[in-house]
Amino acid sequence: MSNKMRKNRQFEEFTEQEIIAPAQPAVEEEGQEDERMRYEDAEIDERILRAVGELGFDQMTPIQEQAIPLFMTGRDIIGQAQTGTGKTAAFGIPILQKIDPDDRSLQAVILCPTRELAMQAAEELRKFSKYMQGIKVLPIYGGQDIIRQIKNLKSGVQIVVGTPGRVMDHMRRHTLKMDHVHTVVLDEADEMLNMGFREDIETILKEMPEERQTGLFSATMPKPILDITRTYQKDAAYIKMTPEEVTIPLIKQAYYQVRRQDKEEVLCRLIDYYDPKRALIFCNTKRMVDELAEHLKNRGYEVEGLHGDLSQHQRDTVMNLFRSGRANILIATDVAARGIDVSDVEAVYNFDVPEDIEYYVHRIGRTGRAGKTGRSFTLVSGREAYKIRDIERVCHTKIKERKIPGAADIMARKAAKILREAVDVIEQQDISRATEYILDEIALGQYSATQIAAAFMQMKLGDEIEDIKAEKFFFEKRDRKRGDGRNAGRQNGRGGRDRQAYGSRESRGGRDGRGGRESYGGSEKRSGREAFGGRDAHGNREAYGSSKGRQADGPGRGKSRDKKGAFSGKDSFDMSRQNKGLRIKTRKQG
Repeated sequence: MSNKMRKNRQFEEFTEQEIIAPAQPAVEEEGQEDERMRYEDAEIDERILRAVGELGFDQMTPIQEQAIPLFMTGRDIIGQAQTGTGKTAAFGIPILQKIDPDDRSLQAVILCPTRELAMQAAEELRKFSKYMQGIKVLPIYGGQDIIRQIKNLKSGVQIVVGTPGRVMDHMRRHTLKMDHVHTVVLDEADEMLNMGFREDIETILKEMPEERQTGLFSATMPKPILDITRTYQKDAAYIKMTPEEVTIPLIKQAYYQVRRQDKEEVLCRLIDYYDPKRALIFCNTKRMVDELAEHLKNRGYEVEGLHGDLSQHQRDTVMNLFRSGRANILIATDVAARGIDVSDVEAVYNFDVPEDIEYYVHRIGRTGRAGKTGRSFTLVSGREAYKIRDIERVCHTKIKERKIPGAADIMARKAAKILREAVDVIEQQDISRATEYILDEIALGQYSATQIAAAFMQMKLGDEIEDIKAEKFFFEKRDRKRGDGRNAGRQNGRGGRDRQAYGSRESRGGRDGRGGRESYGGSEKRSGREAFGGRDAHGNREAYGSSKGRQADGPGRGKSRDKKGAFSGKDSFDMSRQNKGLRIKTRKQG
């Protein structure tokens, strides 16, 4: 057994033994009493309860209900739950409970993958400790003046929230002394591993006192985390909120099938149609964030882009614009969005389908918070449609397919918005001088007031738009069309079983009305080759193979060989994958 397989088996055995009973769902069903634990029912300091109450929180989230009591006992914990479920409070409240305000030495260290997350977690801890005199929380991260950080550390700080790189810098300078640290937390541990911080994390943990409490909190828990838990944690309790528990029913989820070249236009139409006051757009790459931000700005949208290549000053400027409402749309990558904590996001647009199912949960979790409703829109092109099916299966949710709003509907929504803005101007501003200008123009007798108002409306509406042609892809059932065998070969065999997984190979099969068999990648498991086959209207067998755009059709003899879609007969086509394309070979069999 390989070392990798052995580690995977150990991780599975660990999670099976240590997983804790599922918590109550985050949102109660109608007619059912909410039995979630209240903060006041736990042994939490009265000063923390007062601060939490002022923030408007009364009942614990599922992850808090499981983690807070355990963490307060001093046990090591691995906590898994999606973004927006209160992980910061799950470890922050127990940490504050253990801090000695009379001891000015460092007592707790929290590691975060990004500067935004470090600042966000530090701010949350400050809110929770509002009435706890003498407790000081300091975020430390790259991009900020290290001299200022050193001065703050020398003044006495009990809790440090920082990125691994900057914490390492202070350790080398001996400005961070770990002698009295009793609690260490890795927040978003999976992201820190993905970002290459594993060596830094292990170096930091090695410098910590042997007798300490260690917690890992994250939205996902990949198997490499086992190495850290096995080495640096003792008897850790594994708390996992299952996908069914983290589903947010207040979010209306929809997807749209679009051609790749139409994605930007469809995105703009969805923004115009639903007109969210604040929205997030997710892209998979930094380059796409920059390109899309530039294009939307050129279209007149108030939008900013956020990704890891921005300097700290640029990131702060972008987030300030978004939080203040001067930019109502933020375009971001998944990693950069981990530091976003804005409660009134009304809509999330997935311009790119996320590369990982877990990222989908992170994205839509940015809306529908604090009991508010939200919407999520996902633009799907080609084979990405299969990822929607996998997201539904893994997350136990339903994502409805929607039609792209028509041109007439978009223009009507735009006109209604313009009229609302005009009414606001009438009610809130002095328009007497503007009224005189209009009356003077009407007095000339050439145009009426209605015509002048309509002209202003047209100026605001812009050019007329056309409907975007609906696009359906091969995974959808289509009506069989009359025509040559080319259509039959493409459209038969849709009744087969779909075994497509996220990022895995595809195998679909079935029989048409004439007994023809069709295979999509049927032999791909062994050779990576792909064959498309079926019968035309005359019962002839035909096959398709692409080689720089060439197509070969022809009648054949013989019967299908097996259920994987490979054919034997006089004519067979062997499709061999190469870097420059597919090459078709023809051979005769005796």
